[in-house]
Amino acid sequence: MDETGLKTRHLLSIADLAPVEIESLINYAIELKSRGWLSLLRNKTLAILFEKPSLRTRVSFEVAIRQLGGEAIYLSPAEVALGKRESIPDVARVLSRYVDGIVLRTFAHHNLEVLAEYSAVPVINALSDFEHPCQALADLLTVYEKKGKLKGLTLAYIGDGNNVANSLMLACAMTGVNFNIASPDGYTVDKTILKKARGYAKDSGVKIICTEDPRLAAKGVDVIYTDTWTSMGQEAEAGVRRKAFADYQVNEKLLALTKKNSIIMHCLPAHHGEEVAEGILDTPRSVVFDQAENRMHAQKALLAKMLGKQ
Repeated sequence: MDETGLKTRHLLSIADLAPVEIESLINYAIELKSRGWLSLLRNKTLAILFEKPSLRTRVSFEVAIRQLGGEAIYLSPAEVALGKRESIPDVARVLSRYVDGIVLRTFAHHNLEVLAEYSAVPVINALSDFEHPCQALADLLTVYEKKGKLKGLTLAYIGDGNNVANSLMLACAMTGVNFNIASPDGYTVDKTILKKARGYAKDSGVKIICTEDPRLAAKGVDVIYTDTWTSMGQEAEAGVRRKAFADYQVNEKLLALTKKNSIIMHCLPAHHGEEVAEGILDTPRSVVFDQAENRMHAQKALLAKMLGKQ
């Protein structure tokens, strides 16, 4: 480990962390959550560079660094136009002279890789088309808080095998959580991610089940998770996707197959009446707003470890 307490200098994939580091970050997030405002990152500045808009990601990162005593600078798509107005290597080298860390939310994962290659400061993936590691950290933090453990639990992901599913599958396999995923044909998780996750699962002793049957995936699970069927940049596919995912809604019938004390998760924003039935996220079993809050706490732990000296 280096002086930041993490082996990784950049966080582009959840797999850039070791399983023990994920567990350590979860415990540290719980500690920071109870301590409120601190000065761990005083005089540190974080550049938040977005190609895609967001409610939770922007606010959670900005509040996180401020609660740690640092400052945030938000850079909109119009201000930077990454790779268009200015090359990605040049952006990386310029920002490295000004700030202590860069958070990038981008359409193409390749942009993150190039930015990290040329950056002299840590780069954090705040969402790409391939992974969403910060969401996975917050998800596991939430499961741990609600269930008191991770190892031995089973999580069912119902829906599109997207960036969220990729990171969550890896994170679960690394930390001892059995992972079931139900997706229609043509919308499954990336094959390279699945192969890597199966490798972690072999080490941790968990099972990964990929199926087209949401009922099979949901049977007897501790956690049921879903995400929007149509992500940003896929709007032209919305009609086709609604038809493909019509049988993949999380509703009372599907919930009846899970454990009686199971919890419902969604990374938000939600399309009520599509991937989740109307009212489902307002029931006592829903933890989606705790999950959203935990984005900030998980990211506080990540920033403190990556930008500070622990």
